[in-house]
Amino acid sequence: MPQKPILMILGSDHLANPGINVFNTKMDDVLAPKRQREIEQLVTQLKAFRPTKVALEADERFDAKINANYHGYLEGTYQLKRGEGDQIGFRLAKQMGLPKLYCVDYFRNYRQEPDGFFPENFDWDLVDPDKFAKAHNQEHLMGQPPMAEGKITQDADGTIWVEPEKYEPITDMYRRLNQPEGRLADHQQYLRIARVGLGDQYPGANWVGHLWYTWNLQIFVNLTRITESPNDRILLIIGAGHVYLIQQFLEESGEYSIESPLRYLNADEADKPVSEETD
Repeated sequence: MPQKPILMILGSDHLANPGINVFNTKMDDVLAPKRQREIEQLVTQLKAFRPTKVALEADERFDAKINANYHGYLEGTYQLKRGEGDQIGFRLAKQMGLPKLYCVDYFRNYRQEPDGFFPENFDWDLVDPDKFAKAHNQEHLMGQPPMAEGKITQDADGTIWVEPEKYEPITDMYRRLNQPEGRLADHQQYLRIARVGLGDQYPGANWVGHLWYTWNLQIFVNLTRITESPNDRILLIIGAGHVYLIQQFLEESGEYSIESPLRYLNADEADKPVSEETD
């Protein structure tokens, strides 16, 4: 059987707290010394995958800027920011001696509003399930907070946060985020949103179909565009909610072998305690 390129998806929370999701996990400062040691430990584990390419959840139009930052990091002139692309992607690429990172997101046709992201060229009444749900007593279809336990808060602009009740080490967080049952639960939330609507009105299905599925298909296509050899070993770092669909597209394409990050996150080294030095 011909060798296929191997792709591993690392589902992630957004470490810099951009507040762009329906429910956003509030992350404490990953630049704190203890968190930095935990991230270094995580990267050591991911290095065992031996990636030949690291792909990020960043629009491809930012490729030049991100790689300029990466080369600044290699040269010691750029300080890593809080995002998972910098904290995990840059570190791992450097340790693997990779010349660049790859931006595989495609997010330029949408604009952000308090209730989420919407296509620029759509009739808003057709693609706004949140508005429709509030007006027609269907808010129960609009989703639940993530699996992590925590206090729910809401900013003045409508951004909803889940503030964890207890400290969770970075490796433990990534183990939780990449459990198959969690990724299926995320996907099922989108299928519930798709049910929002009445009669010949399908705002939920329009939003999920025209935005969410198309968006993930575009990421899948961009991954195929950076695949150059059956020897490629690609690590994609992306918001955990994307994992289910992108993995489905990759598997059903028949062109990739998929590897789970849990194989590496459960390695013995990941269980070594991180020093409890005063931060």
